[in-house]
Amino acid sequence: MSKSLYLAIAGAALFLASCSTIVPYTATNNPIGDSIGKSRTTLIFGKKVDSGSLEAGISTNKNFGVIEAAKKGNIERIATVDVKTTNFIVFQKVEIIVTGE
Repeated sequence: MSKSLYLAIAGAALFLASCSTIVPYTATNNPIGDSIGKSRTTLIFGKKVDSGSLEAGISTNKNFGVIEAAKKGNIERIATVDVKTTNFIVFQKVEIIVTGE
């Protein structure tokens, strides 16, 4: 194989490499229940700042957040909130997972 093909394969592997983490964000005294709601967005040129919050360059979902996740799961009393982030080189996929009743 030629060097350019190896370089293209290495570049594609580097670009497609990702790291995914799920972090508990908060919990309340409300019962967990069976309901789960999720809110998703993609952050382009986004990053995680020191306080653990996300700073977005460009977000693909203007309603992204705990309220949207609770509405999608028909949750009135939130028990837990988790944040799942999948990091790629220039963008992040972020999902907020809410449980409750």
